[in-house]
Amino acid sequence: MTPFFLLTVILLLICTCAYIRSLAPKLLDNNQTGYVNVLKCCRKRSERKSPYVAVCCIAMAFSILFVQ
Repeated sequence: MTPFFLLTVILLLICTCAYIRSLAPKLLDNNQTGYVNVLKCCRKRSERKSPYVAVCCIAMAFSILFVQ
């Protein structure tokens, strides 16, 4: 397993949670626990750290296009 694969999985999870939040805000509510709480944390990362997430997405795209 390469670090690029792990970066891809984490970025897809973060971006998917942000997209789900924009479509159905009550699905990732603040009062839920368990696995949904992990998704909520990913959503918060995408909202608060969006410039860093964008840079990581560009790095991931570069690695997929030119490195692999």
